[in-house]
Amino acid sequence: MNGIRNNYNHTILASYIGYITQAIVNNFVPLLFLTFQSTYHITLDKITFLVTLNFGVQLIVDFLAARFADRIGYRPCVAAAHIFSAAGLAGLSFLPDIMPDPYVGIVLSIVCYAVGGGLIEVLISPIVEACPTEHKDAVMSLLHSFYCWGHVFVVAASSLFFAVAGIDHWRVLALLWAIIPLFNFFYFLAVPIKVLVEDGRGMSVKELFSNRMFWLLFVLMLCSGASEQGMSQWASTFAEMGLGVSKTVGDLAGPCAFAIAMGLSRTFYGKFGEHIRLEKFMRLSCVLCIISYFLAAFSPVPFLSLAGCALCGLSVGIMWPGCFSIGAKTLRRGGTAMFAFFALAGDLGCGGGPSLVGMVSNVLGGNLKLGIFAAVIFPVILLGGMILYRRWKYYYKE
Repeated sequence: MNGIRNNYNHTILASYIGYITQAIVNNFVPLLFLTFQSTYHITLDKITFLVTLNFGVQLIVDFLAARFADRIGYRPCVAAAHIFSAAGLAGLSFLPDIMPDPYVGIVLSIVCYAVGGGLIEVLISPIVEACPTEHKDAVMSLLHSFYCWGHVFVVAASSLFFAVAGIDHWRVLALLWAIIPLFNFFYFLAVPIKVLVEDGRGMSVKELFSNRMFWLLFVLMLCSGASEQGMSQWASTFAEMGLGVSKTVGDLAGPCAFAIAMGLSRTFYGKFGEHIRLEKFMRLSCVLCIISYFLAAFSPVPFLSLAGCALCGLSVGIMWPGCFSIGAKTLRRGGTAMFAFFALAGDLGCGGGPSLVGMVSNVLGGNLKLGIFAAVIFPVILLGGMILYRRWKYYYKE
């Protein structure tokens, strides 16, 4: 135990598991939507609301954590995050069946684990940033790759479980997934945790809001989330169009291809980032992302549209962790509040990107490709923001 308490490698490992937990929280229940619909006779509009509820609660937690996380402390908050996540996942296995209305049981479970997911998103990055490690931007990229690998793992392992045990045993799988955050709760109680800035030395919310660089980085985070999810949410559709497969296979092939490509990008920078300039890598990734959107929207060959989707996953991989890293480097006193507002910005983008695609597609008579093309505005703004950051970074350091 003493080896764990004094070794920050365990802190980073626990943080990796934290992002796997968040991947479980965000990606397990969507695999059960059809099952919920048939088992509990829940209408499609109520099913759709479950996604909005999950990310809506996480947005609220992002905002609140900016004020209370530092006061309470990292360890109690991150431990609570995993308890909420475990309780929500475990609750799925029995609450829908014991409540008078099964939908209420599902909603209560999702609210519970969404609180955990929001806290994980806010806390894990500053915990890792505070660890005494070298090449922090590479470490941050590798950390965020575990969300991607967690996403692939959840989809693949759940699909295998359903194929072997049957979809009727999904409640058992919910309990099995709950074991991971429960284990990590105890792990985080033991590992060493440093604070990002000493108490009283971090920038206040007022100071952050009056800093131009903060708002530039806020916009970069928003565009990072929008660039990622604007394509990712439609990955399944592109898989069906490009490969001519069933919707079930498309749901696996599209999102998994996107997540694998994004994970490879983050892992690559995590391994070789010490030899690569982060800002240049991000600018090149923005250009690649713009190309991927054009390829997906205008390719006359359906399979190339799918390739554009996967290429987008490769290009957006560095954006989210990269924004965290340049923010920590530029606004050194930003503290937990800065990370919380960055997470809030990213989540706003994650909701705004797919919404723009859907709205434009609807206005244009269901033309999804033109909807995808409209979302190219996000990587374009991101590229412009990175160019502006290069000019501002010497004048707005804190």
